[in-house]
Amino acid sequence: MTHLEDSEIISLFYERSEQAIAELERKYGAAVRKTAANILCSKQDVEECANDTYLGVWNSIPPQKPNSLIAYVCKIARNLATWKYHSNTASKRNGQYDLVLDELEECIPSSVNIETDYEEKELSAAIIRFLDTLSYEDRFCFLRRYWYADSVSDIAAMTHSSSHRISVRLFRARERLHRYLIKEGLLE
Repeated sequence: MTHLEDSEIISLFYERSEQAIAELERKYGAAVRKTAANILCSKQDVEECANDTYLGVWNSIPPQKPNSLIAYVCKIARNLATWKYHSNTASKRNGQYDLVLDELEECIPSSVNIETDYEEKELSAAIIRFLDTLSYEDRFCFLRRYWYADSVSDIAAMTHSSSHRISVRLFRARERLHRYLIKEGLLE
């Protein structure tokens, strides 16, 4: 089965054709569900998040015209899954996603300490600059773990590496991020 090109799917959204959602689900549904499943525990929540993602894309294209449809769709899925996670687990813990958040807790200041929009943008820009300092492999591992919330074993399988090696890489990247944010004046 062949998939439409991203530009063709985006054109369907601009035409307000319902086929756009079907094509989007066909091409990127697995990625959307994987992104949500890395954050959410319940299959029902994952499916709800996937449906909400398609609605979010429907409501935002047009006027948006993303350069990378997969990145755009997965970002919406991740944001929705994160929101759903926080609303579901106000007092409970989700082992996998909490572990991901706990790993980053020491290197990134809490949003409670960030007082202004400007400071949030500065932190975001600093993290992007930091990512540019990493090798391709380290950046891949870092993003798969802390953006997509993939497990260490999944990242190890993707990179044909051992889980221990990935854990060490991630630990060193977090240490470097912490030092980088201190150097940038965003941490004390």
